[in-house]
Amino acid sequence: MVLEILKYGHPVLRKKGAKIERVTPELSRLIADMFETMEAKHGVGLAAQQVGAALQLTVLDIRAVTDRPSTLELDGKPADPNSIMPLVLINPEFTPVADPVGGSEGCLSFPELYAEIARPESIEVRALNDKLEPVRFRCGGLLARAIQHEHDHLHAILFIDRMSADKKRELKPELDELAAETKAALKREKESE
Repeated sequence: MVLEILKYGHPVLRKKGAKIERVTPELSRLIADMFETMEAKHGVGLAAQQVGAALQLTVLDIRAVTDRPSTLELDGKPADPNSIMPLVLINPEFTPVADPVGGSEGCLSFPELYAEIARPESIEVRALNDKLEPVRFRCGGLLARAIQHEHDHLHAILFIDRMSADKKRELKPELDELAAETKAALKREKESE
């Protein structure tokens, strides 16, 4: 089922995700719905907060992107990043293993807004998969950027928090309008209950 993606201004986007201790049928359904939603919206990553669930859960799939390469190392050996796609990360953590580089980022919760964001080029990732089995790998390029972006969501950090002050000022009218639309929609929802 394609879920509604929460837009900037929704309070759940500023909630830290709870750690996941077990996989329930509801969680498995949420994961499947998140993949369906991400695909329908042409995203490469989606955090649980973006669909209204404050959990340490993100889904990723970079296979459709051919103009922004990714790297992957499994057990210290180069591997095809597509070999681990689609990817579920539960309770993910990462360690930077390279210097930050700038790159263009967008976010499904901020339609049509993009900015240059500096993030470590390569990271070491530790997480659990959808069966709560440990997952560990090193990645770079788009995959590393996407994981860091989604990891931020899980900790209530939005990509606008990482923008330069100048870029944030430049986007202020669009951000204010988006937040106002979200607050108005929430108010309408509340009134119709």
